[in-house]
Amino acid sequence: MIGKHIKFIKTRWFLAIACLLFGAFIILSIRFFTYRPDTIHYHANFALYINGQREEFRSQTYYEESETCAVDATMTPIDRAHMHDGVNDVVHVEDHAVTWGQFFTNLGWYLGPYFIEGPGPYGTMYLENGNSQLHLILNGQNYTDLGGLQNTVIKDQDKLLVSFGDLSQATLQQEYKAIPSTARHYDITPDPRTCSGSQDQTITLRDRLDHLL
Repeated sequence: MIGKHIKFIKTRWFLAIACLLFGAFIILSIRFFTYRPDTIHYHANFALYINGQREEFRSQTYYEESETCAVDATMTPIDRAHMHDGVNDVVHVEDHAVTWGQFFTNLGWYLGPYFIEGPGPYGTMYLENGNSQLHLILNGQNYTDLGGLQNTVIKDQDKLLVSFGDLSQATLQQEYKAIPSTARHYDITPDPRTCSGSQDQTITLRDRLDHLL
């Protein structure tokens, strides 16, 4: 009986199975020890101008506070994309597939293909009329005549200009260049006001085991 086992151990089948099991063990070990929670938190920059005047978003209602953030299971539309701490040119994105239209809706503004409407029940609608147009520049590319950006997903370190009015290309470029490029800074800076979980989130043994399946 022992002799049969020794012969089997020496076969190619045994070596192949052993290598397969050892490889699976290595892969599972790497997944176990390198697991990190699947949280989303990245940033983009933007600016909104109406007839040459930049919207400053002065009201505190435009900004999400940390104590109002929900856990992922109950994440609200505002949790998914918002601004923090009175910084009016940085979008905090904390979920997959959040669009520019959804972000502006969270602010109370409505971005359409050829118009933008202000907040409140009596918000002003700025609709294209004659030479006054809704101008859209995303990452240096002009999207003005491409049907809007309301369904365009916000990507990491995007830079968006939304500007309504009778404006020259020189003015539009000036407005676009005035948008800060601070998204990367916010990407690499720990942010305690995150709705998708802090970077110091405790990882339990159960979390690691679930990740293996």
